[in-house]
Amino acid sequence: MLDTLTKLDWIDAYALPWGINLLFALGIFVLGRWVSRGIVALVRKLLVRARLDDILVNFIVSILQGVLLLVVIIAALDRLGVDTTSLVALIGAAGLAIGLALQDSLKNFAAGVMLIVFRPFKAGDFVEAAGTAGVVEKINIFSSTFRTVDNREIIVPNGAIYSGVITNFSARATRRIDLTFGISYDDDIRKVKAIIEQVLRDEPRLLADPPPFIGVADLADSSVNLHVRPWVATDDYFATMCDLKEKVKIAFDENGITIPYPQVDMHQRMIPAPR
Repeated sequence: MLDTLTKLDWIDAYALPWGINLLFALGIFVLGRWVSRGIVALVRKLLVRARLDDILVNFIVSILQGVLLLVVIIAALDRLGVDTTSLVALIGAAGLAIGLALQDSLKNFAAGVMLIVFRPFKAGDFVEAAGTAGVVEKINIFSSTFRTVDNREIIVPNGAIYSGVITNFSARATRRIDLTFGISYDDDIRKVKAIIEQVLRDEPRLLADPPPFIGVADLADSSVNLHVRPWVATDDYFATMCDLKEKVKIAFDENGITIPYPQVDMHQRMIPAPR
C-alpha cells in the first residue's frame, strides 16, 4: 500500500507535471513552426513583390527562418522549465564573437545587399570598379564575378566595389566617341574638317542626333590637334571607334594630309677657333 502511494505521489509530483509541460512544449514547438512558416512565406511574398533580387530574397528568408526557429526552440525549452537566460546570453556572446571574426565578410555582405538593392549595375553590364574592368557575370551576396575583355574571370569582394568609384559603361543607350587627330601646320584646316565630315557621313552606325562635333583643340608644338566627337549606340562603341580611326587615316593618306611626328629643330653655329 505504501509503495502504491509512493508511486502515485511520484506521478503527481513529477511525472504528471513533466508530461503536461512536455505536451505544452511540443505544442509550442509545432504551433511555433507553423506560425514561423507563415511569417516566412509572407515575407518572401512581400520581398518578391518589391522586385528584389532572388539572391537577396533567399538570403533574407533563410536568416529569418533561422531566427524564428531559434525563438520557437527557446520558448519550448522555457516551457519545459529549462533556464533559457544563460542560453540566450551564450547565443549572444557566440554571435558577437562570430561577428568580430567575420567582420570583413559582414562588410562584403552589407555591400552585396546595397549592390542588389540599389543596382548601380546588373549582370551583362560593362563596368569598371575596384581596379577591374569587365562584363558583370554574377552578383552574389559576398562577391561579384567579372569577365574581362581577354576572357579572364575575376572575383571581386563586394566591399571593395561599393567603397570605390563605379563606372558603368552600359548604363546609357548612347555613348560619345572621343577622337583626336593631329595635322601639320601646313595643312588646310577647312579641307581636313571636310574630309573628316565626309568620313562621318559615310559611317552608318553614327547617330545624327546629337550631331558630331569637329573643332581645333590645341595648337601644339608639332601639330594642330582636332577633336572629333561623334555619338553612337553603346553596343557599337568599340568597333565604331576603331573603324573611324582607320577610315580617317586612309582618307588623310588619299588627300595628302600629313600626321606629323614630334620634331625638334636644331641649329648649329660655327665658332671660329681661337688664334
